[in-house]
Amino acid sequence: MTWDNFIRGFSRELAVAEDVFDQMIKNGLHDNCLTKMDFTFISDKKENLIQLSHFIKTHYPYIVEGIKEVENIWEINGVTNEIPLTKDNLAYWVLDMYKRGYEFDSSIDAYGGFGDSKGQTFPELTDDKASHYYNTGIDCYRKGNLSGAIFNLSLVVAITPNDQDAYYSRAIVKNELYTWKAALKDYDKAITVAPDFASALINRGVIKDENGDYIGAKEDYEKVFRLKNVEIENLQEAYFNLGNTKFNMNDCKGACDSWIKALELGAEYAEERIKDYCC
Repeated sequence: MTWDNFIRGFSRELAVAEDVFDQMIKNGLHDNCLTKMDFTFISDKKENLIQLSHFIKTHYPYIVEGIKEVENIWEINGVTNEIPLTKDNLAYWVLDMYKRGYEFDSSIDAYGGFGDSKGQTFPELTDDKASHYYNTGIDCYRKGNLSGAIFNLSLVVAITPNDQDAYYSRAIVKNELYTWKAALKDYDKAITVAPDFASALINRGVIKDENGDYIGAKEDYEKVFRLKNVEIENLQEAYFNLGNTKFNMNDCKGACDSWIKALELGAEYAEERIKDYCC
């Protein structure tokens, strides 16, 4: 699968996920119920699926069956752990699997949900569970289980709607799954709750810069400079990123001034930029 094919199929995968969710709800499952998903990946090369199968079993709490050949195409089948079924969660799970398939030159070919409409169970949404879900979400992220991270961080938000750390962490994961607009909304929430959240301001600035909003990115970095008691690492990063944004705005002198300031604060990684673009 090429990158162009990946991009072209992105919206299609989201649309299919929405249809699958709607059908599951029609079949009697309720929003946020815990259910397992079965899935099939295909590839024209057995080695691709061997590597993908190993990756999934190493990074996700899923069961993956052996590889088999069907009409000159290789396939693997598997089953997830129980996940809280919402429209967003299913979309992010599909994007996660779509991304993993792309990384191993394979495609997710089919998926569906298990569920007993008469015996549904749901996650506990009590205050004492928030820290558990947060820690589980961070653990999932560190293991590479991106959708699992989103599931658990979303449960934190459901329990404590003003948890800036949950919004911040979920934004990072959403951006890794190529949904930068959704990531921006989570950074917005984190900053609304905690206006002095320097890391959130910096990350939001990076996303704005990457997507052409240079003025918005510049404003976010400059907000960091006006905060009190900012950690030196955040100042280094804000000045360095501000230099990148100014460079993208064709302000080479301003970019060099910002990179030099980052270096003066100890950001040795700014040296390469200064060497390449500054006199």
